[in-house]
Amino acid sequence: MNSTATAAPMDTEIRKFDALAHEFWDPRGAFKPLHALNAPRVAYVAQRSALSQRRVLDIGCGGGLLAEALTRHGAHVSALDMAPAMIEVARLHAHESQLQIDYHLCSAEQFAAQTTAAFDVITCMELIEHVPSPAALLAAIATLLRPGGDLFISTINRNLRSFLLAIVGAEYLLRLIPRGTHEYARLLRPAELARLARAEHLALCDIGGLDYNPFSNTARLTADASVNYLAHFRREVDPA
Repeated sequence: MNSTATAAPMDTEIRKFDALAHEFWDPRGAFKPLHALNAPRVAYVAQRSALSQRRVLDIGCGGGLLAEALTRHGAHVSALDMAPAMIEVARLHAHESQLQIDYHLCSAEQFAAQTTAAFDVITCMELIEHVPSPAALLAAIATLLRPGGDLFISTINRNLRSFLLAIVGAEYLLRLIPRGTHEYARLLRPAELARLARAEHLALCDIGGLDYNPFSNTARLTADASVNYLAHFRREVDPA
């Protein structure tokens, strides 16, 4: 696929989230579910990898919700996003919170072109279902992650239940997130994600579920990965 073909849908995704940047830190706004999901996501990462004094990269950081939480766990955090307004919001909020986070306005592929094997932990939450090439994203991540380093991805499964709950329910019935946030065809099943990661020498360590209750606005880790799920990968030390 040529660069022009892939750039158009990505530009649409960037504009979609840029337009909502001003609401990012409002726990009752457009990103309300994300605020609820953040605590169990951080818990999952912290349970499965050391964070204190580690070099951590958050890809698709948005306004910095996860990046700030990881920084508070003692990590040295860098973070990337392609939406200019999101990065501006993230930098301002980090300054107000007196947190040192190295934000970059670029894609993972662009960042990987100038940085290799630099990070102990990489997080990529709610992004892979929005990019034109998940394979290209994983290739960039493999370049940026040191051998033996940990990768954490959160995304949405692709099946009838996830379609009904995460798209029809969340976007059209309950209006928890803006309509059109997710496209069903872009969603990845865990086995598909694992296969793409394996091609980049990223070995699957664990799959866990994330359960979100829209009525209480609470979220928790579960064993059910049929809708929202978290995946933990580790970069092989010796791919050969």
